[in-house]
Amino acid sequence: MKNYLLDLVRHKHRESSIGIYSVCSSNSYVLKASLLQAKEDNSFLLIEPTVNQVNQYGGYTGRTPADFVDFISHLSDDVGFPEDKLILGGDHLGPNPWKGEPAAQAMEKSKELIRSYVEAGFKKIHLDTSMPCADDDVDLGVPMKDEIVASRAAELCKVAEETYEKKVSDSVQPVYVIGTEVPIPGGAEGSIHDIQVTSVDSAKATIEITKRAFQEKGLEDAWDRVIAQVVQPGVEFGNSDIVEYDPQKAVDLSSFIKNRDTMIFEAHSTDYQAENNLRKLVTDGFAILKVGPWLTFSFREAIFALSLIEKELFSSTPSVELSNLQEVLDQVMVNNPESWKDHYDGDEERLKFLRKYSYSDRSRYYWSNPEVKQAVKKLFENLEKHDIPLPLLSQFLPNQYRAIKQSELENDPRQIVLHKIQRTIDVYSHATKQAV
Repeated sequence: MKNYLLDLVRHKHRESSIGIYSVCSSNSYVLKASLLQAKEDNSFLLIEPTVNQVNQYGGYTGRTPADFVDFISHLSDDVGFPEDKLILGGDHLGPNPWKGEPAAQAMEKSKELIRSYVEAGFKKIHLDTSMPCADDDVDLGVPMKDEIVASRAAELCKVAEETYEKKVSDSVQPVYVIGTEVPIPGGAEGSIHDIQVTSVDSAKATIEITKRAFQEKGLEDAWDRVIAQVVQPGVEFGNSDIVEYDPQKAVDLSSFIKNRDTMIFEAHSTDYQAENNLRKLVTDGFAILKVGPWLTFSFREAIFALSLIEKELFSSTPSVELSNLQEVLDQVMVNNPESWKDHYDGDEERLKFLRKYSYSDRSRYYWSNPEVKQAVKKLFENLEKHDIPLPLLSQFLPNQYRAIKQSELENDPRQIVLHKIQRTIDVYSHATKQAV
């Protein structure tokens, strides 16, 4: 199998910069739409669950790394996406889920986490050991010492390399990403307008200290496969606001990475950026663009639009039981606030608005809830009884209306949802301009 990510690094000095977007989601519609878009583009597709979504204990999705590979494999088969163009990575792999435990205990679980990812066939490993554990002597809000973070990252890399060596039938070695100057898995907390672009000194120190830690553990060969560093280029989003990319603020950081032969930058939280900003990020050396909430936000937009169409069609038809999708989702979120209560604040009216429409899209954690899944199923069943009238599609889903009119899209609710998500993915496709 071609190692596209290593080629991506080598390609960065050519005249036309290219990049790759990374889909960070466990939503089946998002993943299927991503596969469909990549198939249409004849491009590689990078999919990366986070440590909280998928780990050796199942994460909040209930899937181990091996389970996730099977899940993606089935979706790929369904749409006919070629296996040799699918790249699986793991995001923020480290002790974050177990940071409330002593460091030694959390690191043992982290090593098993890494082992399970590599054994399952994941090829891009983000080593993230930046979070203090229960017995680390670190004041609240003070970063961990770079030397400790680097040493722990090297420990995890050693496990990954040893695990790979046992997979003698697999010819493609894993590649690694270092650096952690991003929000914790799940999203930013606090004011997004306090975001500072990573300094060149900080980026350089992270690289030098981590390289030294790798060398101390005999991981020189693995260091040659450290393809990217996560930095903060000055992009972020909150509940209602977006910090747009300003190239002038990142000019020094961009110059620094362009002068390195073997590394690129990875940008997290690029959701909701304008396409020209995403393209500029790529040309400035931030060649891996992470996206997640924007894709489930698009999924939610499509589902809500269809629920409004459902009400227009059947609210006066006693024989049809409405899904009441929006009401069901909100009530489930109110009854189970764990996934949004620390991210939203305000009075009840404000909270209700954020539960529906926040850019942070904490509703993404609730689509797998049995009640919500049943409401979605009922919504589709109601709308599949006959074609959705075109005037209603024009009202609530105008882009999909135009695609149906042009015979580019089937008038089917599930296909409409996928198409809506694909239009967002297409922004990233154009911004990264993959060469295949």
